[in-house]
Amino acid sequence: MSDTDPRATRTGRPRSIAADAAILEATRASLVDLGWSKLTMSDVATRAGVAKTTLYRRWAGKNELVVDAVAVLFDELELPDRGSLAADVQGVVLQFAALLERPEARTALMAVVAESTRDDSLRHRIRSAIVDRQKRLVLLGRERAQARGELRYEDDASAAARNADLIFDVIAGAVVHRTLVSAEPVDTEWASGFTSLLLLGLAGAQAG
Repeated sequence: MSDTDPRATRTGRPRSIAADAAILEATRASLVDLGWSKLTMSDVATRAGVAKTTLYRRWAGKNELVVDAVAVLFDELELPDRGSLAADVQGVVLQFAALLERPEARTALMAVVAESTRDDSLRHRIRSAIVDRQKRLVLLGRERAQARGELRYEDDASAAARNADLIFDVIAGAVVHRTLVSAEPVDTEWASGFTSLLLLGLAGAQAG
C-alpha cells in the first residue's frame, strides 16, 4: 500500500501519510510537555524529524496543526452495531470517555478549546474539523434506531438536523464535563444512567 496521499497537497507534491502521522503525534506530545503557549512549529518539526518547511507546506500555522492533531484522535471513535439504541449510545459514551482519559487527547482538547475563546477562526476550525465530523456517529446511530423501529423517521429535514445537533451536544457536553471538568469517572453505571435519561428525553420529544 502506498504511504502517500496524492489528493492532499498544497503544492502538487504527494503528501506522506507516515510523515503526517509523525507530525501530528509530535504535536500532541509537545502540547503535553510544553502547553499551548510554548508549543512552536520548530519544536514540532524537531520532534517529528522533519524540516519546518514541511509543516508549513501542510498547515498555515499552529492553530491549524493542533486542531488536526486533535481531530485525528476523534476520528478513531466508532459506532459498531450493538443491537439496540441504548447499547449503541452507552458504547460510544464509554469509548469517548476512554479517549479523553488519554493524556494527549485530554491536554490537546483542553488547549484548543481554551485558546478558541480568544480566536474566532480557531473556533470555526474546531467546529468543522472535529464537531461536524463526529456528528456522523449521531446520524448513524439514529439511522439504525429508525431501521429497528426504535425511533420514528422525521419528515422535516430541518428539524431532523437540529435534533441531531442537540443529541450530539448533549452527549459530548455531558461526557466532556464529567471527565474534564468534574474529573469524575465515566464508568458503566454512569453511562447506563446517562443513556436511560437521554432515551427518555428522545421518547418524550417524539411523543410530543
